[in-house]
Amino acid sequence: MDNPARTHILGGMTHDSDLLIVGGGLNGPALALAAAQAGLSSTVIDALPEPTRKNAAFDGRSYALALASVRLLQNLGIWNRVAENAQPMLEIKVSDGRAGEGPSPFFLHFDHAEIEEGPMGHMLEDRFLRRALIEAMAEQPLITQVSNDTVTAQESAATGVTLTLASGKTLTGRLLIGADGRSSGTAARAGIRRTGWGYGQTALVAAIEHELPHHGIAHQFFMPPGPLAILPLPGNVSSIVWSETDATAARFAALPDADFMEVLRPRFGDFLGAIKLRGARYTYPLSLTVANSFVAERLALIGDAAHGMHPIAGQGLNAGLRDVAALAQVMTEANRRGEDIAAPDVLARYQQWRRFDTATLALATDLTNRLFSNDNPILRTARDLGMGAISHMPRLRRGFIREAAGLTGDLPELMKG
Repeated sequence: MDNPARTHILGGMTHDSDLLIVGGGLNGPALALAAAQAGLSSTVIDALPEPTRKNAAFDGRSYALALASVRLLQNLGIWNRVAENAQPMLEIKVSDGRAGEGPSPFFLHFDHAEIEEGPMGHMLEDRFLRRALIEAMAEQPLITQVSNDTVTAQESAATGVTLTLASGKTLTGRLLIGADGRSSGTAARAGIRRTGWGYGQTALVAAIEHELPHHGIAHQFFMPPGPLAILPLPGNVSSIVWSETDATAARFAALPDADFMEVLRPRFGDFLGAIKLRGARYTYPLSLTVANSFVAERLALIGDAAHGMHPIAGQGLNAGLRDVAALAQVMTEANRRGEDIAAPDVLARYQQWRRFDTATLALATDLTNRLFSNDNPILRTARDLGMGAISHMPRLRRGFIREAAGLTGDLPELMKG
């Protein structure tokens, strides 16, 4: 990742910011904060007004932050702002079955006690993380926030990149970052095509209060139409991500709350006692989409703008944060050597670092969803026996735990302990 040969040396142009970051969700602000640690300035542009982003109510979105992602947030000074609202994930139980019949006797059980580093990760609601990032950006003099505005045009040249906003304002920078989601306008304007497909599945997302404590255990219950994830939040509350076929999900989403709970209960089970709905319910269509290139002239994509995958392994945000840490490291090292942080070979280092990893993860989540989201009796038998076998192989099981914790592969410095 660290080969400076042939790179351009930074010229003396003056820009509004070193980085122009389109997208003020989670990955964009995280990159701005990481860049600031290296002395690089950023302008973060988001279409929503800041009060809307900062004061969002619970919208069903929660993240399973892997240990490596928690370390990144610690190194950015964010974790201390959100830790009190986070729930450690101490165990993960993966099982297979049909609604109302309970899980197969063969299952996977991952326990954080099998690795030395601590909990595999933490559950955290989107609203708490989003607010902490916005507040941290406001305290950082190297970061400028532009809210309630959108990009209408972008132009890259040898000396920098220029953005035109809907408000009529223009901004110049050294490097353009697309952090604007799966339908990235930044990628589209740069002519970057995407590869992907829909799964014919929709995720039903909600928070559930339950009578008994969850003890920090996350559950993934695979059923023929799609998986049900039950993810622990602070208190006797869990977040559910329930994948169903599009038609069934639409029917369930349209039900009154009481009727929705009636169809959820046989799938959820009674292991946490009586359950009831907390707050509103939400739906999210599920698809796979990967940008054919993560970089272009003076441009880099991160997060869902680069890769959006099935939530089956809960790795979407973790993959985005690994993009952030890798790109920040590549830029920091280039800047330290006096290189142009947007030179083609500098950006190629970032793409080389991240593209294989994300393609492998996208393929793994796609294959897992296809393997488990069916009722083929031969496949059911094979996957149940496979899960039972892995549970009795400690070395392989620890490998899966370390993978879930985000501790495998070429870790960027910001994700190391």
